Amino acid sequence: MLKITPFSGLLLLALGLPAHAQEAAPAALPRTAAPESALTYLVSPANGATVSSPFTIRFGLRGMGVAPAGVTTANTGHHHLLINVETLPPDNLPIPNDANHRHFGLGQTETELTLPPGQHTLQLVLGDALHIPHQPPVRSEKITITVAQ
Repeated sequence: MLKITPFSGLLLLALGLPAHAQEAAPAALPRTAAPESALTYLVSPANGATVSSPFTIRFGLRGMGVAPAGVTTANTGHHHLLINVETLPPDNLPIPNDANHRHFGLGQTETELTLPPGQHTLQLVLGDALHIPHQPPVRSEKITITVAQ
């Protein structure tokens, strides 16, 4: 049987806990500046629209330019479409890439989307070369659409 004496316990504490026992928050990353007047928006569909799936979504952007991921030209970024996302991802980390956070890193300004029938929310977030939201963040209003059966 293994016995840990008080001295051994203090020694373990002094040396630190194993890496798996210490969970640190991810480090914040530098953010790319955006003009205060920059605005991204959904051209279509409109808020409250009823659509048939698949449907086309068109992205709009004012005050900045669209550039592919990896391009570090000032006042540019690329779109990320948030689908049915209740809590925005952190502004100081790359936007996740999954079914609810779609990346358009080639500089696309529209896409065809297939969603199941029912209500859905859509929102755009502009990301910099590394998929990190700008400072200040350039986000659209969240809209709600209904996909017909």
